[in-house]
Amino acid sequence: MIFLKLAIKSIRNRLFTTALTIISIALSVALLLSVERTRRVARDGFTNAISQTDLIVGARTGPLNLILYTVFNMGNASNNISWKSYEDLKKAETIEWTIPYSLGDSHRGFRVIGTDENFYQHYQFRGDGKIEFQTGRPALGIWDVVIGSEVQRKLNYKMGDQVIVTHGVTKGEGIQRHDDKPFKVTGILKSTGTAIDQTVYISLYGMEAIHMDWKNGIAPNAQTAVPQESITQDSLHIGQITAFFLRTKSRIQTLSLQRSINEYDEEPLMAIIPGATLSDLWNGLGQIETVLQIISVMVLAIGLVAMLSSILAGLNERRREMSILRSIGAGPIQIASLLVFESAVLTAIGLVTGLALEFIVFYFLSGWLEKTFGFYFVGAAITYTEIIYLSIILISGILIGLIPAIKSARTALKDGLTIKI
Repeated sequence: MIFLKLAIKSIRNRLFTTALTIISIALSVALLLSVERTRRVARDGFTNAISQTDLIVGARTGPLNLILYTVFNMGNASNNISWKSYEDLKKAETIEWTIPYSLGDSHRGFRVIGTDENFYQHYQFRGDGKIEFQTGRPALGIWDVVIGSEVQRKLNYKMGDQVIVTHGVTKGEGIQRHDDKPFKVTGILKSTGTAIDQTVYISLYGMEAIHMDWKNGIAPNAQTAVPQESITQDSLHIGQITAFFLRTKSRIQTLSLQRSINEYDEEPLMAIIPGATLSDLWNGLGQIETVLQIISVMVLAIGLVAMLSSILAGLNERRREMSILRSIGAGPIQIASLLVFESAVLTAIGLVTGLALEFIVFYFLSGWLEKTFGFYFVGAAITYTEIIYLSIILISGILIGLIPAIKSARTALKDGLTIKI
């Protein structure tokens, strides 16, 4: 108890210096925990961008390329899958559902994907997250279009607005546009924090309709163009898709089905397990994670060094105080223990302050981070790894306190009572 009283009085006497020390430790702790939480959230958001899907099937290419263009809208497919092969494969008794994907076009920098009603019914992310609408309904008609929340926010679309699709994947407006075949917004999706937010969805028949009069990538002229009003679903024939997702009736059947698809005789196909591929991809980005951790540890080290400097600098001011304590019976061990205790108190206050600061920042910014970067903050408020970090910081703060404690204990009694000029 006497240590606590003396420590409190000492802190009050050096309030400004003590406050700066606590702020330095608190900011360092907040940064370290923020980096750790961001790393954890980014990893979870990345590896759970798609869930409840057992296999992704596409033309034979690299697993990373397949996962990037189907889940993250990055890159392009090397080839397509024939509709006949898709129909044959989906008939397998082991398959519960499939979601066809047709890519290749864009709208003002956003990817356009052709799919069917199964996407709205079965696609899931982050465990059991499902596709939900802010307003409207799925794009099931030929000229229906559903837009992601980020598309709606940036382009300010409303229900019923026209959407012109651009041929090919472009960053801007594009040159070859399907101006003669506009779509109408029939639905706007809720934010998911995934690539879905930055995607435009049409039906497979809609994707086929805008390309039915294109030959080898060449736009039709006035004589060969097919009028939009004359196109019906019966007049359309889906020839190919880019990829499809599937779920098996039993997870045990996944590996055998994957092997049979990879050995499919009709055309070269590849089936990947999305969870495993996403984990491999994230591990490949591990260097970025390590760099962030190194930076935060360095900042924390600076904070602890600042605390050491503050205590050592304060020793010169406290020479008389230490000598008075020695003169009334306090031994070197008691003096050293007092300084170590003060160091522990400062570190503990800095830890609590930094932890509170991190909680407050993420509480107010979590919504913005989720919408802007897809950082979805779920799970434990503090993890086992973070508890280890905090314990290491506290122990380090106590050990740092030993340096001025030993220095003070070695100081002679007369040193503090001698006036130095």
